[in-house]
Amino acid sequence: MAEAAEAKRGARSGGRAARVAERAAPLAEALRPVRPGLPGGQYRPLTEAGMAQIHEAALQALEQIGFANAPPSGVEILTGAGAILGADGRIRFPRALVEDMLAKAARGITLHARNPGQDLHLQGTNVHFGTAGAAVHIVDPVTLDYRDSTAQDLYDAARLVQHLDNVHFYQRTMVCRDVLDNYDMDVNTLYACLAGTTKHVGTSFSDPSHVAGCFDLLHLVAGGEDKWRARPFVSNSNCFVVPPMKFAEESCRVMEDCVRRGMPVLLLSAGQAGATAPAPIALAIVQAVAECLAGVVYVNAIQPGAPAIFGTWPFVSDLRTGAMSGGSAEQALLTAGCAQMHQFYGLPGGAASGISDSKLPDMQAGWEQGITNSLAGLAGLNMCYEAVGMHASLLGFCLESLVLGDDILGQVMRLVRGIDVTPDTTSLEAMKEVCLGGPGHYLGSMQTLGLMQTEYVYPKVGNRMSPKEWAEAGKPLLLDRAIQRKTEILGKAGCQIAPEIDAAVRSRFNIHFR
Repeated sequence: MAEAAEAKRGARSGGRAARVAERAAPLAEALRPVRPGLPGGQYRPLTEAGMAQIHEAALQALEQIGFANAPPSGVEILTGAGAILGADGRIRFPRALVEDMLAKAARGITLHARNPGQDLHLQGTNVHFGTAGAAVHIVDPVTLDYRDSTAQDLYDAARLVQHLDNVHFYQRTMVCRDVLDNYDMDVNTLYACLAGTTKHVGTSFSDPSHVAGCFDLLHLVAGGEDKWRARPFVSNSNCFVVPPMKFAEESCRVMEDCVRRGMPVLLLSAGQAGATAPAPIALAIVQAVAECLAGVVYVNAIQPGAPAIFGTWPFVSDLRTGAMSGGSAEQALLTAGCAQMHQFYGLPGGAASGISDSKLPDMQAGWEQGITNSLAGLAGLNMCYEAVGMHASLLGFCLESLVLGDDILGQVMRLVRGIDVTPDTTSLEAMKEVCLGGPGHYLGSMQTLGLMQTEYVYPKVGNRMSPKEWAEAGKPLLLDRAIQRKTEILGKAGCQIAPEIDAAVRSRFNIHFR
């Protein structure tokens, strides 16, 4: 009897160990509870009539107000397509021209990654979260200091993103303030991102003359221009417009060059409501839509169907001071409304979410990041930029906050996924087994065990201990756990460029990080 009982206990123990091991193994992508590109669109602050009204107002703004300061090349491109250069020097866009270019614009585009498994498919309401911004400081949440950001900081942030499941792309987060030459800074910005992660990368160029050299670097990493053009794994974040309704001449020239070289472009309009954009939320969206529609005309006049992201990206002012307020409820509404306008046109779109006005990864940062990211995801925004790590209204970036933000985004994506209502998930069989002669709880049921990994998301850093467990563990603070995870990731995260290519890059370009 004793031997039989021991054998039975061993079988149970072995079975439990096997189940634990099975649950710990990585899930197939399709079985993960959250993953890149889940469809959103459940939250819609604009009505159908409201979207139509915004569209009509944007078309009128393009016809009646138009744009100032187009570069000579832009004047030639736009007037050649049918835009009108007025005596006041402003370029105006007839309604028929805008509608014609919208019909030619690329839809359902893919932003490639160097690892094809990390490609981003921008269609419908598919949601992707990532970084962006141009913070000039790195935030130390322990000393509470802000210091100048460096190329090494940018590289370290990219290495963290490589290992954070819920951060789906890496657009440059900081300015390399230790690199004084502007061309070297553009090169280091691009290469620090590429060396740190195989996910899709976004970058920018500070001068049109820098584009050619940076593409030499891209072709070197890709293995040739043909391979680059087949799978362009970097997009250009391009502030082609200076709100309100003026072209940024140098950025326009950069955009023209990038489009011709096969690089996807983020058409970025970043007015600030109450300052460089109108104070009413609806009219701020009108201006952003008008500015990005001008970008759609511009890009498709250069190359019909060139991949471009409709980057309506209006920010909010605190009207008491004029200071930017990226973590506000108004910012969340603006971003969600812009997501709806992207869907109105059927264009791939991106906007800002997740910015915190707080100087540190504290409770304020948590509520600001949680609210703005949730609304962006639920609105079905294709590309949610600046979603993690950004503090002080884009002036500071925090590596520990980037790690914490990965947990926030996991929870947000679970909201985006919603509730699966199927015959299996509403079957009463599990209830019958538990209630009619069963144990009276669902803790050990096969249904519960089967859904642990596929239906539920678990934080990597967030603490769900009981008070007793927390005290016994030494009362760890959330920041301590974030620092620990950051250190663990950076300790194992190597360069994502093959050694021979890295050596070739470093022999040709002045690289400032190791």
